[in-house]
This record gives sequence, C-alpha cells and structure tokens, in this order.
Amino acid sequence: MSNRSLAILVLLAAIAFAASPVIFSGFAGYEPDQFPIPQQDPPVQPAGWAFSIWGVIYAWLIGGAGYGLWKRAGAPDWRPMRPWLLASLGVGFFWIPVANRMPGLATLMILAMLVTALMALLRCGRDDPWLQARPVGLYAGWLTAASGVSVGIWLGGHGWLSEQVAAVLCLLAVCAIALTVQGLRPREWGYPAAVIWALLGVIAANGGAGNWIVVILAGVGAAALAGRIWTSRSSV
Repeated sequence: MSNRSLAILVLLAAIAFAASPVIFSGFAGYEPDQFPIPQQDPPVQPAGWAFSIWGVIYAWLIGGAGYGLWKRAGAPDWRPMRPWLLASLGVGFFWIPVANRMPGLATLMILAMLVTALMALLRCGRDDPWLQARPVGLYAGWLTAASGVSVGIWLGGHGWLSEQVAAVLCLLAVCAIALTVQGLRPREWGYPAAVIWALLGVIAANGGAGNWIVVILAGVGAAALAGRIWTSRSSV
C-alpha cells in the first residue's frame, strides 16, 4: 500500500475513532454489575474529570493526520508509524460497544490498542513532532493508563485480587511501562504528560477516601515522569 493511501486511511480512522462515542452512545465507565463482584468505586480508576483528555486526543490525532495527508503524504519518516496507528484506531472504533457489553473482551482490545499505539509512537519520525509524535504519544500515554485501569477493574471484579491489590499492581505496571517508553523517546513529552494526567486523576479519586498507599504510589510515579520531562527538555 502506498504511503499516500495509508495517510488517507489514517485520517479516516482518526475521524471515525473520534466519532465513535456519538455513533455508539458513549461510554461512562464499566457498570458495577458487569462483574461477578460489583466494582462500585475501584481505586485504580481516575476521577471523572480526567477523562476529558479524550477531547484533546481526538482533536490532535485528527489534526496530525490531516497535516500528514496534506503536507507529508509521501514523507518517508511518516510511513513507519502509519500502519500501527491505523491498526490501533481501527480496534478503537469498535471498543465502546464491546466495553458496554463485554468488559473482558474490551480489556483485551484496549491492550491491543496500547501495543499498536506504542509501536506507532516508537516508529514516529523526528520531523514535525507537534503533528506526528506528540498526538500519537498523548494517545499512547492515555492508553497506557487506561489499560491498567481496565485490567485492575477486571481483576478485582472477578475476585482474582482485592480491589486494593489490583490497583497497586496495575499502577506499578503502568509506571514501569511509562518510564520504559519515556526512556526510549525522552523528548516526546506528550506520552508521559497523558500518564501524569491519569495519575493525578487517581490521586484525586483516592485522596478524599484516605487511600494513601494508592495516592503515594501515583504521586511518586507522576513525579518520576515529570522529572524526566524536565531533564530531557533541559538537555536539548
């Protein structure tokens, strides 16, 4: 497939992905009764306001894909990431209707979205960072956190682990993955910024409940990612 054809498909996929909440009536989180053990307020889940980042992600992905088609349709450094981003957005288009009915399958799907988004990020070129790597990074960063949330809720909801242990283990995994990916692309701050935003949401959701283990863990992770952003920017 030609580079231009991929650019067209990525733009169409980004638009369809952004339209999916309207097409499929949105997603307000897993319902407690979707699990054998109802998940009323799982500690791994960020505060509701944190999910507003999706508006920025949708707009930036569409803007980046549009620019890529308009100005960089044949650019060699845009091609490597396009098939992976297309795959991630393609799965993502169908995620909401699945999540509303089958959270287990939705968890597998969001993991697939994450893996392909990370592959796209790691293959982004060094040119046009504001319109190539950073929107993809913001998307991949939020998926990193969202995958941890989905896995944590599933583990707690099926009794594999308590809600608290699932939250701690999944937050550790999210932070470890985020720091590893950040180390591979240290100057692309969009990725860690999205993870930090999610961790701040977790802090807000757990602070009022006095769940200090989760608050401290999320805070340390956010501080480590922020510190690396500062270090990488100051070394440019």
